[in-house]
Amino acid sequence: MQRRIRLAAIGALFLASAQVLAGPTPSPPGAETYIIWPADGTVITGGKLWVRMGLRNMGVCPKGVNVPNTGHHHLLIDTDLPPMDQEIPSDRNHLHFGAGETDARIELPPGKHTLQLLLGDFNHVPHNPPVYSKKITIIVK
Repeated sequence: MQRRIRLAAIGALFLASAQVLAGPTPSPPGAETYIIWPADGTVITGGKLWVRMGLRNMGVCPKGVNVPNTGHHHLLIDTDLPPMDQEIPSDRNHLHFGAGETDARIELPPGKHTLQLLLGDFNHVPHNPPVYSKKITIIVK
C-alpha cells in the first residue's frame, strides 16, 4: 500500500514538473507542425531555398496577438529544441516568423544542415504541450 502511494506521489511530481517545463499557452489535442518543403534528404544547389511550413489543428497568427489555438512559426537551423518554458531565441539558428508567414526564403552555406519547426505563442514561448516538427536534414551544394 505504501509503495503505491509513493509511486503515485512520484508520478504526480513528474507530471507537475513536466507542466513547468512548457509554456503557459495551451495547444489543442492533435496540433502538429511540419515542413512541407524541402523534404528530408533533399539536395539543394546554390544555397537559396524556400521553406514551406504546415500546421494542423491550429491557426497561424502574428506575434503579440493572443487568440486561442494559434501561434507562429520558428525555424530552427542546425540546432536542437530550446527550453520549452522560455521565449524562443532569435538568432541565425532560430528564425522568427512573427508576421504569420508560412513560407520563407533562406540561404544556407554548402554542407549538411538540419531544419525543424517550433510553434510559438503570442510571446514567442512554446505551447503546452509544445508543437514542433520532425527534424529533417538537407544538403547544400
